[in-house]
Amino acid sequence: QLQLVESGGGLVQPGGSLRLSCAVSGSTLDRYNIAWFRQAPGKEREGVSCFYNSGGTTNFLNSAEGRFTISRDNADNRVYLQMNSLKPEDTAVYYCAARSGVWGCSPRSHDWDYWGQGTQVTVSS
Repeated sequence: QLQLVESGGGLVQPGGSLRLSCAVSGSTLDRYNIAWFRQAPGKEREGVSCFYNSGGTTNFLNSAEGRFTISRDNADNRVYLQMNSLKPEDTAVYYCAARSGVWGCSPRSHDWDYWGQGTQVTVSS
């Protein structure tokens, strides 16, 4: 059974940075696509970025372009989301998700099979 555990969230001032980590257990990362989603209060869960099992990446969120970077550490079985120039509107619970590499990346949350518990990111002065 695949398990995902997020960490790295917290309170940061506008313009600051955070690096989120998603620790994956139960399989190696070359079998699964791993994505980051976020959900703000009262809003739907939205896709942020995805790392393909084959090694490529794609961004789902236009507002994060140039500020957020997804990366992967195969040795440590972790996927990271580096977030720079954070804005108050980035405040949300951030989740990592996994689905088989057969199916590719999708910005729709209902397409993903495995989820972590989430980590809170709050951007405020």
